[in-house]
Amino acid sequence: MTELQEEEEEQEEEQEEEAPSLPPSSTVTPDLSHPYYDVARHGIVQVSGDDNYGRKLIIFSSCCLPPSHQLNHRRLLEYLKFTLDQYVEMDYILVYFHHGLRSSNKPSLKWLREAYKKNLKALYVVHPTNFIRIVWNIFKPLISHKFGKKLTYVNYLAELRAHLNYEQLLVPADVLRHDEKLRAAQTDGAPPSAKTPPPRPPLPTQQFGVSLQYIREKNMEAVIPPVMSHTVAYLKDKGLRTEGIFRRSARVQLIKDVQKLYNLGKPVNFDEYADVHVPAVILKTFLRELPEPLLTFRVYSQVQEILNVESSLRVSRCKQIVESLPEHHFIVTKFLLGFLHTVSQESIVNKMSPSNLACVFGVNLVWPRHGSISLSALTPINIFTEILIEHFHIVFGSRCPPAQVLP
Repeated sequence: MTELQEEEEEQEEEQEEEAPSLPPSSTVTPDLSHPYYDVARHGIVQVSGDDNYGRKLIIFSSCCLPPSHQLNHRRLLEYLKFTLDQYVEMDYILVYFHHGLRSSNKPSLKWLREAYKKNLKALYVVHPTNFIRIVWNIFKPLISHKFGKKLTYVNYLAELRAHLNYEQLLVPADVLRHDEKLRAAQTDGAPPSAKTPPPRPPLPTQQFGVSLQYIREKNMEAVIPPVMSHTVAYLKDKGLRTEGIFRRSARVQLIKDVQKLYNLGKPVNFDEYADVHVPAVILKTFLRELPEPLLTFRVYSQVQEILNVESSLRVSRCKQIVESLPEHHFIVTKFLLGFLHTVSQESIVNKMSPSNLACVFGVNLVWPRHGSISLSALTPINIFTEILIEHFHIVFGSRCPPAQVLP
């Protein structure tokens, strides 16, 4: 183990030199009322929306770890479990930014073992050192084969784009700088190619990744996109009483196959998959892949201000925001939220209250034009969405366009 220790010491010395004297600029400071404010304020653990298949993204940034004498690692473990427990019934992805881990701030191996929770579907280790790779190979025989398949090493941030929605990630500034440094140090001096092939023109039957207007024009002026009307009809018939509906993921390849069928204009029979979570994930994926969010970019700043509105006036303010939407977006939003209100009416059985549904759908209904959604931005988005679901009839009752469709 002498060589391993030397390798580790070299990595630590290099990172000690790069260690920031101040918290990374991308760290989001939580509200003072947060039960773990003393730990959360460092920005070590962040919830960063969903990936493309409905799985929650959890970020762990080593560069945000202060020296061990400044942080109670037991409290950090409790905070990590507190964060993950909110999604314990959901599948989640963990992205671990290794840069910044040093001897002065490193948790123990026992701590790491206790931090593991169930339902982890994938672990991405970003900027791994040789030490991490060697240690992993040593301990691999002691770790379950199932867990081993979840691990992916990511040498550069650009590689994450092949696995998840990179735009939703909260990447600390120090990690961004470290990535640039690594790419510049490549032997050929050129950064790894992050280019994707030029996009092909969408098919006339395309359903995912195209605008509501495009779908309407190519589907005989159907006001509600076929994917939405199809999944909502199926879920309303067979999924309303399914516990944890919209909180579970489905096999990634299965979702890709269903998307392909839709995009080719071929029929989709969800009964063939014998899994009601497939249409649930497809609905969320459809919303997430819209070029512009269903609630439009324009209302994002208005949604962010909802916490500044007195509690007793928030419903009427949400009503004003929604009624300002363009007609087509309003009709589709009313259709979807009417369905989610129906789902919430069965919450005694399905455990999906307006609050739970808001946590799942909020980030899929509105997001900023540029950049990702920060942790602090999630709270107003979730509160806004919860009001739309819980007070559906008040929020949507006044505006009734002639072309509206109800679920």
